[in-house]
Amino acid sequence: MKFNPMGPNMNKMMKEARKVQEQIVQMQEELRQREMVVTSGGGAVTVRVNGKQEILSLKIAPEAVDPDDVEMLEDMIIAAVNEAVKQSQDMVSAEMAKITGGFNIPGL
Repeated sequence: MKFNPMGPNMNKMMKEARKVQEQIVQMQEELRQREMVVTSGGGAVTVRVNGKQEILSLKIAPEAVDPDDVEMLEDMIIAAVNEAVKQSQDMVSAEMAKITGGFNIPGL
């Protein structure tokens, strides 16, 4: 009989860890495909972002472009981008919590 210093519980835990890791990799790929669309300024600025927090598109309505008030347009862009990234991060966190059972796993 062979002695296993890790014991049967450690083997089971390692198997579960590998399973969770595989699920995380699959979920990350799925999240990359998901998109959020956020607007600001009453629809003057629209940002599309994916689950990897990559900006896919940025649309600015022509009426939002006022050469005398560029600062307002900049503020609307910042607000839309920040909200889109936040929504994407929240979605990723919620989906990962389903897999990890709420454990905080570094690097995710």
